[in-house]
Amino acid sequence: MTDPMKRANMRMDDPVPADADETVTVGKATEAAPRALVIGVVGAESTGKTLLVKELGRTLRERGLQVTSVPEALRLFCDREGRTPRVNEQRAIAEEQTQLIAAAAQRAAIVLADTTALMTAVYSEVIFGDTSLHGQALADHARCDLTLLTAQDLPWVPDGIIRDGPQVREAVDTCLRRLLQEGGVPHALVMGKGLRRQANALSCIEHLLSEPARRQRPAGSSRWRWFCDNCDDGECEQHWLTRAGSSSGSASPGPDTVLGEPSGGDHAA
Repeated sequence: MTDPMKRANMRMDDPVPADADETVTVGKATEAAPRALVIGVVGAESTGKTLLVKELGRTLRERGLQVTSVPEALRLFCDREGRTPRVNEQRAIAEEQTQLIAAAAQRAAIVLADTTALMTAVYSEVIFGDTSLHGQALADHARCDLTLLTAQDLPWVPDGIIRDGPQVREAVDTCLRRLLQEGGVPHALVMGKGLRRQANALSCIEHLLSEPARRQRPAGSSRWRWFCDNCDDGECEQHWLTRAGSSSGSASPGPDTVLGEPSGGDHAA
């Protein structure tokens, strides 16, 4: 497996091989070209995905990492056509999203994707009752090395024709979580507002980048793990999400209390 830090620490002006499977000759030796790390940011509408991708990209570039961001193909379609897509146009949008991610992975070390084909499949089911995109969308999403799921702890705000309304968010979130679970897709829930939300997402990315060092950790060494104050489940999001959404003025947990190890499944919000 390619060392994530080897790829991520390339300078912005370093050439990136056009083919992730290409071999590079160094003297008489050859080595596989590093594979880009793809981070997919998914979630219901108005949960801060686009802003999160923008801020994560800025922060990671400031750290000297080679990063590129992929826009949401649905938004590109709506801007181009001046309307939302019809059911027979959903597949092409999903394919475009996957192609944009694949192209970005050939020119950068880290790819931040503002949604994947999986979100198009979710909208197809929720809006049109069409489940035909599920299989291919899950296969395409499998290219992601890390999946960040944005929580519904931000207020819904309108954004022209691209958003369907606050009443759709719960259905989209439920459908998305179900598909992630059915597909066995590990994912990390990103919560909090402003800098706290960004810090929580960054902690997940740092966890991914530190994987080589963790693999080299001696057997039997201790592993850090957070446990919920209200139960003994280290993957529980229920209790603090309720507190974060209340107006009691109580302090929200810090970034280090949102996630332990990224989860392969979670409780429904």
